[in-house]
Amino acid sequence: MSNYHIKNLKEYFNVYEKSVKEPEVFWEEIAEEHFLWHKRWDNVLSWDFTKPEIKWFENAQLNITENCIDRHLRTKKDQTAILFEPNSPSEDALHISYGVLHDKVNQMANVLKSKGVKKGDRVCVYLPMIPELAYTVLACARIGAVHSVVFAGFSASAVATRIVDSDCKIVVTSDGANRGAKTIDLKGIVDEALKSCPGVETVLVAKRIHTEIHMQSGRDYWLAPLTESASTECAPEIMDAEDPLFILYTSGSTGKPKGMVHSSGGYMVYTAFTFKNVFQYREGDVYWCTADIGWITGHSYILYGPLANGATTVMFEGIPSYPDCGRFWEIVEKHKVNQFYTAPTAIRALAKEDLKFVEKYDLSSLKVLGTVGEPINEEAWHWYNDNIGNKNSPIVDTWWQTETGGIMISPIPYATPTIPTFATLPLPGIQPALMDENGKEIAGNQVEGRLCIKFPWPSIARTIWGNHQRYQDTYFSAFKNAYFTGDGARRDAAGYYRITGRVDDVIIVSGHNLGTAPIEDTINEHPAVAESAIVGFPHDIKGNALYGFVILKDTGADRDQLRKEINQLISEHVGPIAKLDKVQFTDGLPKTRSGKIMRRILRKIAGGDTSNIGDTSTLLNPEVVQSIMDEVI
Repeated sequence: MSNYHIKNLKEYFNVYEKSVKEPEVFWEEIAEEHFLWHKRWDNVLSWDFTKPEIKWFENAQLNITENCIDRHLRTKKDQTAILFEPNSPSEDALHISYGVLHDKVNQMANVLKSKGVKKGDRVCVYLPMIPELAYTVLACARIGAVHSVVFAGFSASAVATRIVDSDCKIVVTSDGANRGAKTIDLKGIVDEALKSCPGVETVLVAKRIHTEIHMQSGRDYWLAPLTESASTECAPEIMDAEDPLFILYTSGSTGKPKGMVHSSGGYMVYTAFTFKNVFQYREGDVYWCTADIGWITGHSYILYGPLANGATTVMFEGIPSYPDCGRFWEIVEKHKVNQFYTAPTAIRALAKEDLKFVEKYDLSSLKVLGTVGEPINEEAWHWYNDNIGNKNSPIVDTWWQTETGGIMISPIPYATPTIPTFATLPLPGIQPALMDENGKEIAGNQVEGRLCIKFPWPSIARTIWGNHQRYQDTYFSAFKNAYFTGDGARRDAAGYYRITGRVDDVIIVSGHNLGTAPIEDTINEHPAVAESAIVGFPHDIKGNALYGFVILKDTGADRDQLRKEINQLISEHVGPIAKLDKVQFTDGLPKTRSGKIMRRILRKIAGGDTSNIGDTSTLLNPEVVQSIMDEVI
């Protein structure tokens, strides 16, 4: 019996050792025992990072939706598969059973087929977090179409770029979206985008906010009448394990977004396995990941990973601060949520608010807390641990990427002892390495370097859509025979990993390599500081000096005094070499919609190069860029 569910540290080390000594045997056992296949593989793995080419479960045949839906019908037909919690608490939650999910997905699949969608066609999905989003994604997988979900907050130009790049022939959207107290005109954004997308033949429109919208005759169709009249039976398309399941775009630090292509078989096996272990999901639990399905976190850990395990997964339409900052905790109490997975950005925002928003709710159902998107700073970790977990729920600080498909380094709750800010140990099958600037692996512990992965795992992205050369150049050219993550990391005495930030967030000051994360963590410990970001700027003597952008909790504080106190803290915690030459107090930081700080912009501002800031369309708050430039020291 394979170790599909690891329960303690000793078992973790045994399983991990097997997974790196005999990776093919390890993954073959898991694939064989826990999933439905129409045809078994001829070969578990073939790979060559120099090309780069990776194939898992070669020539195996499957359909991922049979594994996520059909096989659960015999025992779980009436169990809630997706628990939809709307934007407004005054609207009732919707419990979508596995039986209902089966029918809805098949109806949507038949609608797509009726509009000419075939196996291999790309479908752009631009929907808010409503049930139709889940139905559409799974319907694409049902018929072998490749879904390309675009986060329903991106601009028309960002939508158009993604549609054109992957040559989508159909777009599924809605009349609009509810987001807190605001509504967003999604259909208007699609109409604008399609002015530069001649390949799109059909637009299917779900009703959500019931506003008057323009419907173009012959192209635009209301979704509800089509699905209601469609059959609830749709035979699943048999897919090769290496057939593309989806494309998901991730913004590069430069250039146009990269369409990462994920496979059908390996992706399924890895997301299911990691979901089960990282969240210690058990029968009857209610699991909630607060991400949007527009991001990889939502793909892997709202839909595919949980559903492949027959779980109950919460899908939330709203935001953490509407109608007030207790919304997350109200939902946890209401649905007795057991596993809760969110971003450090959300935790920091909620930690700034009055504790009354937490204290009025019963959070005793929580067993596991998780964080995703960036390393969590120590102050936020302790707030989360103390106030949300009541020091009883282990925090899994998960490190992974759009490109990796699933979680790579993470504690296993109740097995791995946790340390704040450390992602801890690699999951089974993951072989990390720290490399120096000359491409040599750094042996031993208590070392720091560039984080690479030496051996393929089943859910690694196979290519960049339409540009395999860029895939090779981006991930496999920096270090021989290794996938380069773009991140730096430190390995401590116990072998635990701490992600120190993007390698371009390592700043060399007077010959010293300084990671931004530890400096930011230190600044954020100051009681007056809400959040900070550090970048380098050219310095005549040091080569680079450090520039800090700092958001204060109280804007009326004595700023000159604060600058001294911040540098004193840095001097004590990191060292005098890490003190900031400039500290700029600001109301906000430029962030992507997944919560990552766009440091490229801050570097330009700090260096005085504001004439060409570059593309800001993917920012959550593009207006903040001008306000930072206006406040420059």
